[in-house]
Amino acid sequence: MFADHARIYIQSGKGGDGHVSFRRELYVAAGGPDGGDGGKGGDVIFEVEKGLNTLGDFRHQRKYIAEDGEEGGKKRMHGKNGGDLVVKVPEGTIVRDEASGRVIADMSGQNLRQVILSGGKGGTGNMHYATSTMQVPKYAKPGQPSKKLWVTLELKVIADVGLVGFPSVGKSTLISAVSNARPKIAEYHFTTLTPVLGMVEYGGTGFVMADIPGLIEGASEGVGLGHEFLRHVERCKLLLHVVDAAGTEGRDPVEDVRIINEELVKFSEALSKKPQIIVANKCDAIQAAAPEEDPVKRLRDAYETDGVRVFPVSAVTKEGTDALLSYIIERLKDFPKETITYTPDFVYETDSDADLPYSVTMESPGVFVVEGPRIEKMLGYTNLDSEKGFQFFQQFIVRSGIQKELDALGIEEGDTVRMYGHSFEYFK
Repeated sequence: MFADHARIYIQSGKGGDGHVSFRRELYVAAGGPDGGDGGKGGDVIFEVEKGLNTLGDFRHQRKYIAEDGEEGGKKRMHGKNGGDLVVKVPEGTIVRDEASGRVIADMSGQNLRQVILSGGKGGTGNMHYATSTMQVPKYAKPGQPSKKLWVTLELKVIADVGLVGFPSVGKSTLISAVSNARPKIAEYHFTTLTPVLGMVEYGGTGFVMADIPGLIEGASEGVGLGHEFLRHVERCKLLLHVVDAAGTEGRDPVEDVRIINEELVKFSEALSKKPQIIVANKCDAIQAAAPEEDPVKRLRDAYETDGVRVFPVSAVTKEGTDALLSYIIERLKDFPKETITYTPDFVYETDSDADLPYSVTMESPGVFVVEGPRIEKMLGYTNLDSEKGFQFFQQFIVRSGIQKELDALGIEEGDTVRMYGHSFEYFK
């Protein structure tokens, strides 16, 4: 079965220990310290592999551990850095901390390579500790420990438009009719067990369409297989709700739309609010009926009052597809071109980090100082020059309670917050 979820253990490399040694040279009675520094531990890096479209490889390997840095040596020799470990993932993979569920990285859009866990820094050798009063230092600094995490990987297909609906309503036929996708098509439920992506070219414009496996009632609660694939429409800008307007399997198309919409609400409120277009498929098979029984009219009466357009089409004959595609392209102009991404909200902290002290004080009117070992350590592993690093920093300020303490001291917009050489203008 298509693998779009995995759980793995990742661990960066430990920093190599600094070395303790002394020069031993002929005719040198008391050689000085010459212990070298330890090497840096390897990083765990996630990188998008364009050829991948599944997380299946992670079923066979669950542990990913980078190399440790080597210990420093004699004669001021620097220990070798540990090799980085590069983990290849499909584009669209969300990396989450398993314990908290927080997003560590969204491997999509411009983010094609990211350090998830940095290796420990190497310790300094005893050559750094010689002073006028301590000429024979017999100690060195150990390397920083490795970082360890259990993470979950969740693949969310990247597409502009997602097809949803019951099995056998013609979604696979529709995507094969309007795009370059060629899914397997057969007349039984859950023919599509893998999300299928197709590139649609129309009127000089292109967009990506995803055929999501058919849903059934109760899918959001784990019935059937549909709930396994609902996550793949979360990135889509538009939902095409495909129904069997002819009722070839005895179902009512108006009721089908209501049922599937209820499943979307149960799965995710944000997903249920995405703009929809109803595709009344199999119109070529509609039998002659009284006007009040016309399924397309019934769909329009039920849903177009809410601003949801209904397009009658026949995926088999391609009748009505031009009007549908033209409308989709116009709707997509209302959305930003960038891929919908998930904002990281996780900062790596060990249990001991959370116990480190810090202080928040008002140095003078409008100037506040935040300092302490916990702040110094956080700034040591956070790159404030990057957008994601600065987001981590802002979230740390809120979660650690610093924000509340600043508010209690009466901080106002435009005031200055200083932290170890960094100055920030405060905005609520």
